[in-house]
Amino acid sequence: MYHHRGAYLNGVGNILVWGMAHHSVYLWTLPMFHCNGWCFPWTMAANAGTNICLRRVEAPSIFRLIKEHRVSHYCGAPIVHQTLINAPDELKRGIEHKVSALVAAAAPPASMIEGMAKMGFDITHVYGLTEVYGPASVCAKHPEWTELALGEQVRLNGRQGVRYHVEEGLTVMDPETMRPVPADGETMGEIMFRGNITMKGYLKNKSATDEAFRGGWFRSGDLAVMQPDGYIKIRDRSKDIIISGGENISSLEVEDVLYRHPAVLAAAVVAKPDAKWGETPCAFVELKVGAKVSQSELIEFCRQHLARFKAPRAIIFGELPKTSTGKIQKFVLRERAKSTTAIDT
Repeated sequence: MYHHRGAYLNGVGNILVWGMAHHSVYLWTLPMFHCNGWCFPWTMAANAGTNICLRRVEAPSIFRLIKEHRVSHYCGAPIVHQTLINAPDELKRGIEHKVSALVAAAAPPASMIEGMAKMGFDITHVYGLTEVYGPASVCAKHPEWTELALGEQVRLNGRQGVRYHVEEGLTVMDPETMRPVPADGETMGEIMFRGNITMKGYLKNKSATDEAFRGGWFRSGDLAVMQPDGYIKIRDRSKDIIISGGENISSLEVEDVLYRHPAVLAAAVVAKPDAKWGETPCAFVELKVGAKVSQSELIEFCRQHLARFKAPRAIIFGELPKTSTGKIQKFVLRERAKSTTAIDT
């Protein structure tokens, strides 16, 4: 359940966080039906800006409209930005103005942030949920970060950051004791929100509302650490953590390595039941057009960048199931993983 105060505050909050100039030109790569378009219908009204609409997310149309209308801003899930990064170079030529992009949904892989930087687009990482009106935290950039090596910039910009101006509270707490975790970058807890851009509750579902707000904060279900500079960093969704032989494996960490391989367009890692270990990582991989790589090659690539037990034991190639907003449907992949036979590694 939303309220008007939260909606208008987050509409204005987007302008503050993104530093949007008056009369910005916004391209609708993000559907308006997805979490109210992250409140951008109201943001653009408050900004007195121009809305450029798009029927479907296709690189040729996006680049054409950016050039034709001098689009200044657009939003999207990681897959939207990956589409642009992997587009032919001839489509990218001719953009001579600053283009700012927001990325949210799942934590974006480092390779995506790096790819956008190489294109010259200014990307900002935001984080939130439908229950907090869309984006409610931002990885606010420090000017001195631009002086760092690209790899370090990518690491810093890949975090979920700090609260929006219009959100009262954002923290990482132990979900049982409701005490903030130490800012050591290691101790894991649950991300929690409270304030005016947090929902009133779930409609006609008191038990679910009470559970979501147990302890006086909205519980996101996302597991994260608090880093020494006060920025939060997601480790995984609580339901996506893979527990293998008693060791916790972050699906996001494994996905981040898979995205570094030059043949990989999209990747998702889920738990696969295992008689010996309880669960093992199972990777679903969508390759770039014309690219080739074997299961054993990808597994070995992961082992070179991860502890051996974190590497996938099974890899399935093919197009990944996605929602209309570009989110990978992990619940579908979990069911597939149950019937997948792991290769001998």
